[in-house]
Amino acid sequence: MHIVIAGGHGKIARRLTRLLSARGDNVTGLIRNPDHADDLRADGAEPVVCDLEHASVDEVAGLLGGADAALFAAGAGPGSGAARKQTVDRNAAILLADASERAGTRRFLVISAMGVDSPPPPGTDPVFAVYLKAKGEADADIASRSGLDWTILRPGLLTDDPGSGRVTLAEHTDRGQVPRDDVAAVLAALLHEPRTAGRILELISGSTPVEEAVRAVAGG
Repeated sequence: MHIVIAGGHGKIARRLTRLLSARGDNVTGLIRNPDHADDLRADGAEPVVCDLEHASVDEVAGLLGGADAALFAAGAGPGSGAARKQTVDRNAAILLADASERAGTRRFLVISAMGVDSPPPPGTDPVFAVYLKAKGEADADIASRSGLDWTILRPGLLTDDPGSGRVTLAEHTDRGQVPRDDVAAVLAALLHEPRTAGRILELISGSTPVEEAVRAVAGG
């Protein structure tokens, strides 16, 4: 497969790129900072500089031409203010979806977050509350599209612990942690499992091997 990853220098995206490259897939990583290009090349991806906060739908669609799948792994990141939660976590995800439809790249994956469908509990940090609302609005927009074979993955609390290769993957899970290694492994499996299209899935650490967990949610 040829897969385009928006936010290609992110921690999950880089792990995913290495997995996909090792499997023989071709990966294009969209990055805002050209200084990150060598890191992506080392991971096995072709870096392309594209600022999704300012790019047009046509520009991004041009970068998706011929791709089999697109994955939104971008984020404003810690330390960014409320405005960038809107322009990156919401608007850039919707922009990539628009561009994917225009380019005919139907398979579309999103790294989202748990708890984005409900109002934040009282006392939630105001900027984090904006982040949750932005992610929820992006998910709702993408999930409404019939022109994409979308899958939305909502991992629990992310850690940099070594992956175990064993997870709990379902429409609803308990709250919990999950290593970024295992999130990347699940995404790699989802990309190659078209029967997971149209699903919103939660992910935490568990006892089921990744490939088995993905087959189970795919229905076989």
